[in-house]
Amino acid sequence: MSRSRSPRSEKPARAVAPWVRTRLRTAPWAAASLAALVLATVYLAAALPRAVDAYETEGLRHDIRTAAPRNSVLELTAEPPGLELDLPVREAGLAPAVLRKQRDEARALLPEPLRTDPEQTVHGLRTVKRVDGLDPWLPRPDGISPELVLSSPSGLTEHTALREGRLPTGTARAPEAVVTVKTAEALRLKPGSVVHVPGRVSAEPIALTVTGIVEPRSPESPYWAVEPLLRTPVLAPLVGDEIKYYWQGALLLSPTSAPAVLSTTGEPEVFFRYLPTVGHLTGRDTDRLGAALDSAAGGPDLVRMRQVVGPTGALTTELDSIVDSYGSMREAIEPVVAVAVFGIGAVAAVVLAMTGGLFVARRDSELALIRSRGASLTGIGLRLLGETSAVSVPAAALALGLAVVTVRGPDGGSGGIPLLPSVLAASAVALVAMLVLPLRAVVVHRRPRLHGGRDDLLTARPSRRRTVVELTLLVLAVGAVASLRLRGTGDSGDHLVSAAPVLVGLIAAMVLVRIYPLPLRWAARPARRLRGAVGPLALARAGRTSSAGTLPLLALVLALTTAAFGGSVLAGVADARDRAALLATGADARIDGSVEWTPLPAGLTEAVRGTAGVRDVAPLQIEYGVSLPSPRSASAQPMSSALVGVEPGSYTRLAQRTGFGPFPAALLASTGKGGKEVAADTERVLPAIASPSVAERLGGEPQEVVTAAGVFRVKVVAVRSNTPALSGADFLLVNGADLTHRANTALLVTGPEEGAALRATVKARSDDLLVSTRTEERAGYVDSPLQSGAERMYLGAIGAGAGFAVVAVLLSLMQSAPERTTLLARLRTMGLTRTQGRRLLGLEALPQAVLAAIGGTLVGWATVPLLAPGIDLFRLALATTPGFAPLDSAPLRADPWSLVVPAIAVVLITAVAAAGQAWWAGRRGSIKELRAGDAR
Repeated sequence: MSRSRSPRSEKPARAVAPWVRTRLRTAPWAAASLAALVLATVYLAAALPRAVDAYETEGLRHDIRTAAPRNSVLELTAEPPGLELDLPVREAGLAPAVLRKQRDEARALLPEPLRTDPEQTVHGLRTVKRVDGLDPWLPRPDGISPELVLSSPSGLTEHTALREGRLPTGTARAPEAVVTVKTAEALRLKPGSVVHVPGRVSAEPIALTVTGIVEPRSPESPYWAVEPLLRTPVLAPLVGDEIKYYWQGALLLSPTSAPAVLSTTGEPEVFFRYLPTVGHLTGRDTDRLGAALDSAAGGPDLVRMRQVVGPTGALTTELDSIVDSYGSMREAIEPVVAVAVFGIGAVAAVVLAMTGGLFVARRDSELALIRSRGASLTGIGLRLLGETSAVSVPAAALALGLAVVTVRGPDGGSGGIPLLPSVLAASAVALVAMLVLPLRAVVVHRRPRLHGGRDDLLTARPSRRRTVVELTLLVLAVGAVASLRLRGTGDSGDHLVSAAPVLVGLIAAMVLVRIYPLPLRWAARPARRLRGAVGPLALARAGRTSSAGTLPLLALVLALTTAAFGGSVLAGVADARDRAALLATGADARIDGSVEWTPLPAGLTEAVRGTAGVRDVAPLQIEYGVSLPSPRSASAQPMSSALVGVEPGSYTRLAQRTGFGPFPAALLASTGKGGKEVAADTERVLPAIASPSVAERLGGEPQEVVTAAGVFRVKVVAVRSNTPALSGADFLLVNGADLTHRANTALLVTGPEEGAALRATVKARSDDLLVSTRTEERAGYVDSPLQSGAERMYLGAIGAGAGFAVVAVLLSLMQSAPERTTLLARLRTMGLTRTQGRRLLGLEALPQAVLAAIGGTLVGWATVPLLAPGIDLFRLALATTPGFAPLDSAPLRADPWSLVVPAIAVVLITAVAAAGQAWWAGRRGSIKELRAGDAR
């Protein structure tokens, strides 16, 4: 009796071996290679937004943290209780507890993201206008009474150390104060001194008793740095018909003595000073911070704070200027960095596409067979998607985790850096890696086909679709370049402008692909006349490269263009800093006085010449503000210039080395009339080299000038736009030996890179001279993490581009490796030696590499001058704004090393990889390649 079959048994049997698991087990090395490539690419993509966020955050914090406290502090001021109120009421309104409560309430009203340090918060009462010290025993250098600031800052006990006497207590009727050690020394104060200041109501002065002398703790802390006069008196000039000097100082009153300030003529005000903290700020808070400052200075938040401190409350700060400066620098740097990001992103996308092409080429016969037996495109695509997903998703997740762990914020933690941009970037790369193989396989095998015919560059004809795509890219490239040249990189939201170098490289690569067969055909004809078959065969094989092999050419051209552009940016930045530093100092080192017209001590020039590392010294005598005559019009506006007396020999050598206004030394040949002996000869004519505006003012005839160095006539014999002695100023160069009163005021030194030995030599002669070096000046231009972060981004882009170029070369060789191995095995049966085989494979691989190297170099060289008018590297190179640096701009310039070195490296890597492939193929047996019926 037969058993009936259940309906379940009629279902198709489940596959014994699942597709994905089987394919991954049969090709583990291919899966591992894809995983490694996805891991590296996703890591770069995920780390990029985190790195940008980190250096932008550090840049904002650095700018606020390093700003002078008087610029970054928030100061809330209000008028104190008026004199129309009774004294007890005034004292109650200025009681320490009341001011402390107002301070805390106002601090709580500061809008986010403004936060302040409670330990550095100061409040009290002070005089806005300095009051005169009336006591006759106070020092008066030129007969002018000293002026005093009366202030009662909170926390005086915590921020000072008592040296003499006691800390003040006092009351409004008997006020007491302390002074710092330096103030006591300058104003001759001591414990028990009574200082009288003018009264506001009555003619009777207000008496302030000095009870002690204190030493500031941490004098550079914000407590003292905001008002330096509180700790250090100043001998201030009073400019009139003649300059007179008088003392300015401060008396530090006790909080209980503060109401006494209301009775003085010093226009008192209540102040609350808050020092902002930066540990919680990120680069994304820039706009919020600016809006919060605007609201606190003149918006709704100020209204709320006035409810606490009074209707006259006002908040002042320079923090908004610091934030605006940071924002402008970031906006200037962002588009330049975006160029590097687009470049490396394009190269990575092409390499991922090459990886998919390699896998499809290796499995072409397998997929063609499956397709011919009825497999659907959907089924093939989904199975291939499963394969790539099983490899790409874990690799992408691991890379994302590594990026989060390794790229951290300025405080060493990952807090504050948003995860979403990194997740989106990692997902995009993983999606491309997963889809490139299925999509390419579906496109290639959309119709069942038999063994394909030739598919090489010599016979392939571009389709209409390809032509349309190329024309579209050409239009985009032309538009991007035109926009970049006209508008520059100022619009950070215009990504088409940032992609201009990539689009130029893409168009150039497509042009190279179209003309690639031509040089091969030209070279094949003379190669046929050569002895041996290796040369002609190698060229023929290079011409039969698959038309899909244009991707390696595209990747190499883009990588070389990115490297050339990135290297040019870095070279332009370095060149701008070098030139700005040299303009600021005039030479490798500069020695001059801290005050104008400070004569150098005798023997200093010879001592500097003998210092280790010094190769040359150019002595100068500089006199600023020399009035220039106007021979053409008596009503012309007054004009002045600097007179520079030089030693023609040494100064000419310096100008020649620096390139700043070089001239022949004979132009300033001495007249033989110099020194005090010829002081009466005011008609002698000195040859002079002038700046353009000075030359235009003086004309071509001798003109008389009156200077501290003598009275004489000058005749302009040459015009130069700049000179090493001065930066950005009008000048008049003459031979120093012809001056009446000769006294060197500066030395321009060539040679030393370090200033220690030079400073020691100068200090042994005088303590009033300054030594500035070009190296130190250059280091000062790298002041912001925004600059260093952007430079690291370009270095990383160049390194990543080089890495992807190497991968592109290897993928190109791996794609054709089986075919080359088979060819080599078959040719050996015809008598080809191992040496000839290696030469054949090397020569076959070189044409495409050489073309890519030449094309990439030419494109990189052409891209720089093409895009240079729209790219200004000033803010990336110099930590300041135009007008506050010796340079007005920092143009982009081509860097020969960045053009040549990567191109040569590509050719060498290709040759080495081809030689390695030939060596490996020679070691293996050829039985597999010579099997009968092999379709290869």
